[in-house]
Amino acid sequence: MKKLFLMLSLLFGPGMVVMLADTDSGSIITAAQSGAMFGYKLLLAQIILIPILYCCQELTIRLGIVSGLGHGALIKKYFGSFWAWFSIATLILTCIGAILSQFSGLVGVGLLFGIKPIYSLTATVLFLTIVVMTGSYRRVEKISLLLGLFELIFIYVAYKAHPNLIAVKKELFVIPFHNKEYWYLMAGNIGAVIMPWMIFYQQSAVVDKKLSIKYLNFSRIDTFIGAIVTQVIMIAVLMVTAATLGKTRSNLPLDTVQQISHALIPFLGVNTGKILFAVGMIGASLIASVVVSLTAAWSIGELTNFKHSLENRPKEAPWFYFSYIIILIIGAVFVYLNLNLIKIGVAVTVMNALLLPLVLGFLLLLANKALVGKY
Repeated sequence: MKKLFLMLSLLFGPGMVVMLADTDSGSIITAAQSGAMFGYKLLLAQIILIPILYCCQELTIRLGIVSGLGHGALIKKYFGSFWAWFSIATLILTCIGAILSQFSGLVGVGLLFGIKPIYSLTATVLFLTIVVMTGSYRRVEKISLLLGLFELIFIYVAYKAHPNLIAVKKELFVIPFHNKEYWYLMAGNIGAVIMPWMIFYQQSAVVDKKLSIKYLNFSRIDTFIGAIVTQVIMIAVLMVTAATLGKTRSNLPLDTVQQISHALIPFLGVNTGKILFAVGMIGASLIASVVVSLTAAWSIGELTNFKHSLENRPKEAPWFYFSYIIILIIGAVFVYLNLNLIKIGVAVTVMNALLLPLVLGFLLLLANKALVGKY
């Protein structure tokens, strides 16, 4: 038993980390917007997406473990440099978009407590830089998991909200076919669950962690549990806002992070609601920021052949760490321009959905070429 526990502690990580990062601030905002505008009508989509999410990420595990290469490097091997760089260019676009979403969420949380954006952004960039530049892969993974676990607070809040199960049953299969905003949010929910950078991250992570074939099934369990956890969190956020804002706002869209936090107040009180929302949002945004920035840095390193492992010190892999930090700085600068934080969050998830055909197309083509025999 002790040996099994040790093995699980070593193996669990890439799947759970990427899934907790999947429930980032943009995803939380999208789920909250869905509940506020359409009640429980988008709840079924969250359930259906669980097996789809698992299948996509399980395939990246097999590709990484069997080939020993990250996603970008594998595209380069089978399809050449042009398509590799093209895929990385779209990846970096989604990574920058995701960072904007995370930092927007953190700024919104800061504003709840009267903290100016410049202070929130500076503290975030410094913290994330220190986390990655002073640790090994396993250390970064453990810190990321710890941050991500704060998201479980949303499940507790949903429990306290006592959602109306009769309303859930009534609206679960209702689809407003002619409502454009509904389909826009449907695209946002798909893009909030299956994100292009998740595929690149998990494949690079299992390679950096040096997992071998004998650990494939453990990695699958890691990913399966993570897929369920991330969707339960999304469902929890949607149900909380559906039970409160969805009843009182007459299907109006949300405009600020503060409005989302107000959904918690009827069940937890002003101060407690604010604090719990802040903790959950901070955890979601920080773990996603680490994952997204590492994804971009890993992918660039795979194509340029620069050293790109967390096992390398900054002096040994300067371009890897530079790529990581520059993504953070770009995100901080754009968010400081005071853009609409809610619109950014939803728009980024919609962009993810639009880019999915390209990413999933490459995933299936690589599986056809790189996976042979029983794999």
